[in-house]
Amino acid sequence: MGAEGGFDRDFTLPELLSPRDAAELCAVAGAVLGVPVAVLDAAGAVYGDGPPPPADAARAPLVVELEPLGFIAAACPPPALAEVARLLRWGLLARARLRMVSDLHLEAVRADYARLQQQNEALKISEAKYRELAASLDAKVREQTQIIDERQRQLYQAERLASIGQLAAGVAHEINNPLGFINSNLSAAERYREQLAGLRDALPAVEWQARDLDFVFADFADLLRDARDGVDRIARIVRDLKGFSSVDQPEEQVVDLNAQLASLLAVVNGQKKATIRLVTDFQPLPKLMCLPGHLNQAFLCILQNALQAVEAAGGTVTVRTRAVGEQITVSIADDGPGIPEDVLPRVFDPFFTTRGVGAGTGLGLTVARDIVLAHGGRIVIDLPLAGGTVVNVELPA
Repeated sequence: MGAEGGFDRDFTLPELLSPRDAAELCAVAGAVLGVPVAVLDAAGAVYGDGPPPPADAARAPLVVELEPLGFIAAACPPPALAEVARLLRWGLLARARLRMVSDLHLEAVRADYARLQQQNEALKISEAKYRELAASLDAKVREQTQIIDERQRQLYQAERLASIGQLAAGVAHEINNPLGFINSNLSAAERYREQLAGLRDALPAVEWQARDLDFVFADFADLLRDARDGVDRIARIVRDLKGFSSVDQPEEQVVDLNAQLASLLAVVNGQKKATIRLVTDFQPLPKLMCLPGHLNQAFLCILQNALQAVEAAGGTVTVRTRAVGEQITVSIADDGPGIPEDVLPRVFDPFFTTRGVGAGTGLGLTVARDIVLAHGGRIVIDLPLAGGTVVNVELPA
């Protein structure tokens, strides 16, 4: 055991006998011996408040183990004083054993307390680890939930694009059929006009002039030419619509992004207001492996936002393409009022829109970002000091 307790420690007189107890002991011993009794410490000094013993007083040691803790002194025969000392020894021995038991109990309590403290510290560490693990799991759950939401939006958009593709395919098929026989009929009408023009020599000049057939044949030729131009325009619109929806390219394709953007702008150009100018600045680009219909949808969403930004007062929307190293950048810029600082952090939030009720779903830029991310790219929005907004779509070449 340690120095503060145990079976091998040596007690001192003050540890076993208080000054008050020493005074009572002296009183009892004095009553037994019939003379005043004093208690002395190991050095021989009076212990407690009692009077000092006479010079001729006998002394008897107070022994608990081997060494005396102190003495009792009285002017009486030494044998009688020794018997009283023996009596007091049993009392001191009992107190020593009680003190040892108390010390052992105290040490056990301290050891238990120290062990409990260690367990408490271990529990705190474990609790901190579990909290950290719970926070990590919570973050992973949020991340997975966000990924699931994005995948759901992408699936929704893919289904929507597939529906648009099927619709465009049906429209293109239905338009191409009448275009075919209209074009064929126009060709036949041109041949018939040439044959009818040969009747000029067969009819009398007076009747020919009376019916003004020269004007009729000239106007008929103009009508056929205008009809042919209209058919060509319809065919070009159908071709651009098919190119935009990529109905003929359901899988990933290696495409010319400039050609894709040109088809998209041809579709949009007929829908914009006359006060809005569409400007293109295309530079040669490397071929890009992508889902053309998806990218067209992403560019359409961004382009619609740019057109809406200049819709009220009119303005210019510029589409630029650049290739730098292993990166293709498509910039869609407008000279509108720009994006307020409090709105900019939320432009990609699902269902967030600054337009009125019924004027937008707030999914355009969200869908565009998801499509661009799915192609390994990113969207960066820049607000020039001169005003307006520039949306840069960066794609790996």
